[in-house]
Amino acid sequence: MIELIKLIIGVFVLILGIPIGNWLSRATKEELGQGQKWFKRVVLISLIGVLVGLILRNDVLLFSFAFIAIVTSRSLKRRG
Repeated sequence: MIELIKLIIGVFVLILGIPIGNWLSRATKEELGQGQKWFKRVVLISLIGVLVGLILRNDVLLFSFAFIAIVTSRSLKRRG
């Protein structure tokens, strides 16, 4: 039961990454244009971290990297 509650909280936090990423993209438009290649690298590294978290069965690692990937990818998507 505790694992299910942790999973639900983790998914809720990941869903919160979408509006946070949108807000950050609006708040930092000038940085988004200059740092495109760095944002793409952060997303790639985060996705690798998600895979490592899955392999190691480490929920904290998995959800942390997934949150970073979601927020950063939303910022990339709303660059214009």
